[in-house]
Amino acid sequence: MTLARDDTIIHVHGISQSEPLVDALADIWAEAHPELAAGSDEERPGGVDGFRRQINGHFRHAGFTLAVAYRSGTLVGFGYGFPCTAEYWYGEELLPRIPAEAHEGLMGLCEGAVRPGWQSQGIGTLLHQRLIHAVSPRWASLLVRPDNLRARALYDRLGYRYAGPYRSDGETYDLLLARVADEVSA
Repeated sequence: MTLARDDTIIHVHGISQSEPLVDALADIWAEAHPELAAGSDEERPGGVDGFRRQINGHFRHAGFTLAVAYRSGTLVGFGYGFPCTAEYWYGEELLPRIPAEAHEGLMGLCEGAVRPGWQSQGIGTLLHQRLIHAVSPRWASLLVRPDNLRARALYDRLGYRYAGPYRSDGETYDLLLARVADEVSA
C-alpha cells in the first residue's frame, strides 16, 4: 500500500518487507533519539542494539505493520505496531485502570521516529494515519517518555489521552490511549 501527499510517499509493509529495513530504521531511530541511542549498560539495555532486538522480537506478532515515509527518495521516518491483547499491552498493573471497551480491538504502536531535519512537517501524522488505516483497530495505545514533550504534543493532537504510568526495565513511561474514529477503523 502506498500513499503520496505532496512530496512525501508512505509505504506500508508486513513482516517480510520490513525485515530488510531494520538497519535503516535503526539509523533513523538513532538520529531521532540521540539521548537513547548513545549506548546502553547492563542495568538498562537499550541503545540502537536494544531497538534492533525490540523490532526483531515484534516481528513474531501477527499483523505486524510498518509504515515508512520517503521524501525525494530518502527514507525519513517510520512507525510500526500490531494488534495485541489488552493483557499483553497494558500489563497487570494498568489493566484494571483501562476502560473495558479498550480491551478489544487494540493496536499497540511500538515505535515511531522521523529524522530531525524532517520533523514538524506532518510526516509523523501521516505515518500514524497509515498505520491506523492498515491495522484498523478500535483503540490505539503507545508509550512515550514523560520528558519527550514534542512527541507528547503530537499524540495529544492525534487524540491520545494519558491512561497511567507504565513501568518497564526500570523506566517509567506515560501510557497513552486513543479511541479510533469508527470511519477509520471500518
